[in-house]
Amino acid sequence: MTAALLAVGPADIGLTGLAASGGLIAVGVGISLWRRLGLERSLLWAALRALVQLLIVGWALQLVVDPDDPLIWSGVWLLFMLLFAAWTTAQRAAGVPKVFALSLLAYALSGVVTLGVLFGFQVYELEGRTIVPLAGIVVGNSLSATVLVSRQLLEAASEQRGVIEGRLALGLSAREAFRPHLQRALRTALVPQIETTKAVGIVALPGAMVGLILAGVDPADAVMVQISVMYLVLGSVATTTTVMSLGISRELFTPAQQLRRL
Repeated sequence: MTAALLAVGPADIGLTGLAASGGLIAVGVGISLWRRLGLERSLLWAALRALVQLLIVGWALQLVVDPDDPLIWSGVWLLFMLLFAAWTTAQRAAGVPKVFALSLLAYALSGVVTLGVLFGFQVYELEGRTIVPLAGIVVGNSLSATVLVSRQLLEAASEQRGVIEGRLALGLSAREAFRPHLQRALRTALVPQIETTKAVGIVALPGAMVGLILAGVDPADAVMVQISVMYLVLGSVATTTTVMSLGISRELFTPAQQLRRL
């Protein structure tokens, strides 16, 4: 599979093709104007921001994609990725105890587990061109689920305080009293990714597979890569949300097993 991917030449749509693709933004702007949605500036800003960010990333990737490039650059990239993801989680889930440290730990452990499997079993070669993109998939797809589970647990601790304290008064431990809310939050965070995995290839063709096919990769090889990516995403989301939820559930209670007031 790796040899087949390496044998494929780069796809080049050219500036004309890029400009034509960008013209599709005008469709969204036109719809916003027609239906008076007021989203014109947001659409244009999102398109411009994506263009600039991806151009910067494309330039920066030149430091890691060559097999001769030192892996230290990939390590620096991963560290920045983890810190930025943890900071983003802290901004979106404000109020969660120790959210930055917990999310940083969750993303790091998820990366160790999922990438450890892929590189440990030599599914992919340990190179900068594989480390950085795969780590980006792990962190990027785990981010929204991590924020979701954090918010769910915080809301449960606030809105269901009486129920939780009632269970504690009956003699249940903090873990047992909070378990139903933890399970509910985890299910809420995991179900969307599970449903996406179940529907892949039927409802929609994933972007990674489409990109490989457009680049000229044999469809069978593209499918194998996509399957490994989908399993990577599912495993990373499950790992990150589990670590995050267990960490938050511990921080919500005092050493005396009393629910903290947030």
